[in-house]
Amino acid sequence: MKNTLKDLKNYWRLYLLTLVLGIGGTFQFGVQISILASSEEHIQRFVNQTWLWRYEVPLEESTEKLIRSSMVSLLSLGAWLGAVHSGSLSVVYGRKKSLQINNIVAIVAALLMVLSRVAKSFELILLGRFLYGYNVGLGLNVHLMYIGESSPKKLRGFLTLTTAIFSALGKVIAPVIGTRELLGTDNLWPYLMAFSGIPALLQFLTLLYFPEAPRYTYINKADEEGCKKALRWLWGSDDIKLELEDMAKDYSSMKGQKTKSVCDVLRSRSVRWQLLALIIPCAGIQFSGITALYFYAFDIFRQTGVPEDQMHNLSIGIGATELVSSILCSLLIDRTGRKKLMGFGYLLMGMLMSLLTVTLYFKDYYPWVSSFNISLIFSLICVYGLGPAGVSMTLPADIFLQAWRPSAFVISGSICWVSQFLIGMCFPYIVDSFKELCFLIFVAYCIFSGAFMLYFIPETKDKTMMEIMEDFDKLNFKGMESNTDMKDFVLATKL
Repeated sequence: MKNTLKDLKNYWRLYLLTLVLGIGGTFQFGVQISILASSEEHIQRFVNQTWLWRYEVPLEESTEKLIRSSMVSLLSLGAWLGAVHSGSLSVVYGRKKSLQINNIVAIVAALLMVLSRVAKSFELILLGRFLYGYNVGLGLNVHLMYIGESSPKKLRGFLTLTTAIFSALGKVIAPVIGTRELLGTDNLWPYLMAFSGIPALLQFLTLLYFPEAPRYTYINKADEEGCKKALRWLWGSDDIKLELEDMAKDYSSMKGQKTKSVCDVLRSRSVRWQLLALIIPCAGIQFSGITALYFYAFDIFRQTGVPEDQMHNLSIGIGATELVSSILCSLLIDRTGRKKLMGFGYLLMGMLMSLLTVTLYFKDYYPWVSSFNISLIFSLICVYGLGPAGVSMTLPADIFLQAWRPSAFVISGSICWVSQFLIGMCFPYIVDSFKELCFLIFVAYCIFSGAFMLYFIPETKDKTMMEIMEDFDKLNFKGMESNTDMKDFVLATKL
């Protein structure tokens, strides 16, 4: 208790930075994932009315589906582009300026949403969704870089996990403000869609008072004094010797080297296992079946007799479940470790989804089965938030050195958003073909991901970046101790 109060006193500026980064970072991700569902009915009515006003003929069903699916998919495409740019922008302009540029994109998107009804143009909504996607993809990666490079080792797991908390918070806030009592009406829906402009403006203004990420300042800008000043200000302490020593080793490993490109990360043997540890869980965020779960959830709720006007409240409950489990994950991560939370999380998701596949077959035979299915859905979301959802996002910051980290974030972001786009496009056809058995595909991936993490990937808890790299070197160069490339790499990291 005494140490906790001391940490709160010393690190209050760091916690404040965490709040600022979250509001304009992964919070935006959660909002944009959920907000379209709250305004879809009003937007579709606006699209139909606009089409009729322009062409004096009703909108055809096929065109209507195309416009609706475009509003969903453009977010993923914009996010993928933002993720790709996150590597170069964060290196050239720094973590802080990159986020401020990103905030301008979100503010422009918000203005387009407000103007869409005045201009009678649903194309502005499509463009706004694309820009929001760019904001989400860039902000998600840079947020993780910034907080990870500003945190002490003992708080790194907890603070990077706040990214999952803010994401879940966005998923709760979006349906709340989308209720009919607030902004979910025919008159106010443009302001609902423009909501993300508010946190973007807040982050843009408040970031002016915070320093650049200390690790970026030291390693990328070679400004040791600036790094010390930033650390002392953020941590409220002069006890920064160990952190500086770790940065000095990382800096030494970068001497004479440029920041690594995506191709370097994909081809280099020295980060092969880090890459596998990144790709499999990041793809698992989508291929774990969470999209399928959300798809089936409301059908199951309807079968149990839940009224349509209560569905919105259940969506808030689902988001709240993920939020609570993400908070619990952030409290456990530095005690339990990333490896166990993610590995056992995926395995447990696989088992619960197998059980759900079986019980879905019997939902029409026994009345109590549908209620049991609801409890399974909430249990799955809880397990998802408790491990895979949060820990996967923090991996590039945990397992890659400074020279490799920006490109690692590009790869993780690209995997996340491209796989989400593919799931969004293909999943309806999978459901039509396999019905409830579609979950078995995700069961296999969950079990594979969990086993891979538990048996092959080293733990990163309570370790410096250089200690983590040494653990991965044992895997990357197993049986090749005499290899020249290995010697060069290991020596470079131990200077």
